[in-house]
Amino acid sequence: AGAAVNVSMIGFDDGSEKTHTLDGKAVPVIHPNLTANTADVTAATSLQANARIAFSGTKKSGDFDIADGLACEWLLAPNPNGKPNSDLLKPWLNGGAIVKRLLPAWIIDTGTDLKLNDFALYEKPYAHAFKLVKPQRDENKREHRRLNWWLHAETCPGMRIAIDGQIRFLTTPRVSKFRIFSWADSITLPDDGIYIFARSDDFFFGIVHSRLHEVWSLKLGTRLADRPRYTPNTCFENFPFPRPMPAQVAAIAAAAQDLNEQRERWLNPPEWTETRLLEFPGSVTGPWSRYIDPSSIINPPSSIGLVRYPRLEPRDADCAAKLKKRTLTNLYNERPTWLDNAHKKLDAAVAAAYGWSADLTDEQILEKLLALNLERAAEEAKAANVNKPKTSREKHAEATI
Repeated sequence: AGAAVNVSMIGFDDGSEKTHTLDGKAVPVIHPNLTANTADVTAATSLQANARIAFSGTKKSGDFDIADGLACEWLLAPNPNGKPNSDLLKPWLNGGAIVKRLLPAWIIDTGTDLKLNDFALYEKPYAHAFKLVKPQRDENKREHRRLNWWLHAETCPGMRIAIDGQIRFLTTPRVSKFRIFSWADSITLPDDGIYIFARSDDFFFGIVHSRLHEVWSLKLGTRLADRPRYTPNTCFENFPFPRPMPAQVAAIAAAAQDLNEQRERWLNPPEWTETRLLEFPGSVTGPWSRYIDPSSIINPPSSIGLVRYPRLEPRDADCAAKLKKRTLTNLYNERPTWLDNAHKKLDAAVAAAYGWSADLTDEQILEKLLALNLERAAEEAKAANVNKPKTSREKHAEATI
C-alpha cells in the first residue's frame, strides 16, 4: 500500500516581498497553516463553553480484551467475595466498531483505583490479566504502569465522571474517512481510538453532525495518510455553537433524531435482527444497575440482582451474512438519496439556528464561524474579568474613593 505524502516548501523573507505564491499560484497572503483562505482559522481560540465535554477513551496497554463467548461464561461464574464478574466486565467500543461491523467485544475494566487484593477476588478476570497483561506491563518503561499492571494505562477519571448517570453518550472515531457521530450505551467502555462527548441530547448530536461542524473540523483537524483525524482541542473546543430559540432547538433535535433513526434502520433492519436478553448477576450499585429489575434481587444481603441486558443480534446465520455489508463506511460511501436528504434537512435547521443561509460555501462557513469564535472568546474574557476576585489593593483603592 502506498502512503499519502504532502511536501511543503516554505520561503521566508524580511517583509519586503510584496508577492506570495502558494501551490504555484499567486495569493494575497499565506497563513501559518499554509493556506490562503480569507479566514485565518489558526486564530481560533478555545471556548470555556465547550470545556469538559469531549474526552478520549481509556488506553488499555495490555490484553484486557475478552471475546464475547468467554465474557458470557464469566458473567455467570461465582467469586469468593460473593460479587459478580459484571462489576468488571463491560462491552468495549473502538473506532473500527463504529464504522465497521465487528463481533461483540468485552473488556476487563478495573476502574481508576481498584486495589490488587480486591481484584484477585474476581477469579477469572484476575487470572486472565495476571497471565496476559502482567508480563506485558513488566516490560513497560513507565513505573506507574508497570507497578499498577491491573489498571488501564490511562483510566480517564474525568471522562467517567462526565458521563456518570447518563444513559448514552456521543462518539466519533479519532481517524476515519468520514466524520461520523453515533450514540453508544453508557455501559460501554470506549477505547482511546474514539472520542466521546458527555452529552445525550439530540440537539448536540445535530450540531456536531452538521455540515458546519464538518467543514470546521476538516479544516482544523489533522490527517493520517488520506484519512482525516479529529482532535477535540482544535476541532471542537473552539467550535462556536449557536444560541437558538426554543423552536430552533426542537427543529435541530427532530432532524437529528430522524437522521439517526433512518440510519439505524438501515444498519439493523428489523427484518434481519432481533433483540435478545443477556441475563447475569449484577451489583445493584454497580455499572449495570439500570438494567436490574428491582423485583429481581436474588441475594438481598449483598445487593445482587439479575441483569437483563437487551442486545440486538442477527436473526440467523443468513441474516448475519447480509448484515456484514451494513456498515457506516459503506453507507456513507454510497450516500443514498434518503441519507443525503436527511443530512440536508439537518443542515438547514442548524444554519437557521445561526441565522445563516443553508447554501454557504465552505470558505463562507469558515469565515462566519471564525468571526463567531472570536466574538464568543471576547465575551468569555470580558465575563472572566468582571467576575475576577478583586485584590486587596483594588479593595483598598475603592474604600478611599
